[in-house]
Amino acid sequence: MKAGSHFKQTEGVLAAATFLLALATGASDAAAGPWPSLLGPREAFSPEVSAAVERIWIKPTLSRTVNGPPARVPLEVYAAFVDTPEVTAAAARFRKLASYDVQALDDDRYRGDDGDGARGFSQVLRREGRRRVIFSQGEHTSPILGTISGSAITVLDLEQRGDSVDPTLTAYVYIDGRVASAAARLLIVSFGFLADRKLAEGLRITSEVAEWAVDRSGGFCEWLAREPLPSARRNRIVTALPSCARGWIQAGLGQSKVRDVKVQEILQ
Repeated sequence: MKAGSHFKQTEGVLAAATFLLALATGASDAAAGPWPSLLGPREAFSPEVSAAVERIWIKPTLSRTVNGPPARVPLEVYAAFVDTPEVTAAAARFRKLASYDVQALDDDRYRGDDGDGARGFSQVLRREGRRRVIFSQGEHTSPILGTISGSAITVLDLEQRGDSVDPTLTAYVYIDGRVASAAARLLIVSFGFLADRKLAEGLRITSEVAEWAVDRSGGFCEWLAREPLPSARRNRIVTALPSCARGWIQAGLGQSKVRDVKVQEILQ
């Protein structure tokens, strides 16, 4: 087999696993029990979600921990973009950073497509302070490997250090099918850097979008004013970036936007 073909097959298997985390150490040491204590009581979730989480946690195909690039933004700004992935994806497309498309189904559930054969669903299971725990299901389709599906638990921790936010992502991935699962375990030993690169990609994009947002000369607030977004999602960003609301008032961008983001409440 040619080296280039081998590399593409390897990247395809790992892409299937790591895309689950974008919506998210030895794998045998990942889980300490049948249920992750960081999620609280099992009964708080539906039987379907609980069963899927337990399957991943008991015996993940692979697990990785990746430190993302620091973002020179306040913690609340970074967290706002983590909590509105559809806004982050739209901004990334506008800036030509990525081709992801994310749709918010409600405050905690999302559907995504990376524009390169991968698509999936994610649900925020726990959102508290500086930590987010996310469950994902998805699949990746390629001409060489066909369709590979799986699920994942992603734990994202945010730490404010000085004027920067340092994100750390720990992912537990379960790949469906014995052949694909065995291939992933084998390839992760030699090609772990590919998995790490793909995991870090989502963190890099979030950091770049957040830094663009706090750059007052970068045009983010003007883009946000034009982008067709539900008012609640726009509010989430502007609450963390009140300078956008002030700029809209000064620029006279229209009362609809002022009402949309509840400017008076945000600026208090």
